Amino acid sequence: MNAPPPAEPPPPAVLRLAVTAEDQRIAWFAALAIAVHLAEAALPSPLPGVKPGLANVVTLLVLERHGWAAAAWVAALRVLVGSLLLGTFLSPTFLLSAGGAAGSLAVLGLAARAGCFGAVGYGVLAACAHMAAQFALAWTLLIPHPALLKLLPPLMTVAVVTGLLSGIIARTVPAAEADAPPP
Repeated sequence: MNAPPPAEPPPPAVLRLAVTAEDQRIAWFAALAIAVHLAEAALPSPLPGVKPGLANVVTLLVLERHGWAAAAWVAALRVLVGSLLLGTFLSPTFLLSAGGAAGSLAVLGLAARAGCFGAVGYGVLAACAHMAAQFALAWTLLIPHPALLKLLPPLMTVAVVTGLLSGIIARTVPAAEADAPPP
């Protein structure tokens, strides 16, 4: 006797994710931050390990316009995707970048909750927290030597300057948008 033909397997289930306007906005800002991050990585560093942090301008803009959670997503995606594109994922550079971003986001979360800071204040706080977190990680994981402490004052000074720069740029962008003619 002939056996009945085998039953066809059911079609695979299709998982459909709803993409919200917020998801698209975060993706757009993350792409912008990643592009700035990659461009900044190509620039020569004025001091070893020091970058201006211009990609953080995007994070500051998102924080002021869309809140801390959206800013955290943008920063996390920037660090992760940027490290994958630059080939530094899971390297000491990645760990320092991720640690700095986490420290910066923690301080920005507290500052946003306080509600008494503008873009320049956020920029300085974020840059100083970023530098402090990176320094703590470098001390703990890479160079636990007392001489490293001599670098902390100049590094924090650079953080204040770059934070001021980022904050001023972030404060200027909304003003420029308001002056622009409608599309």
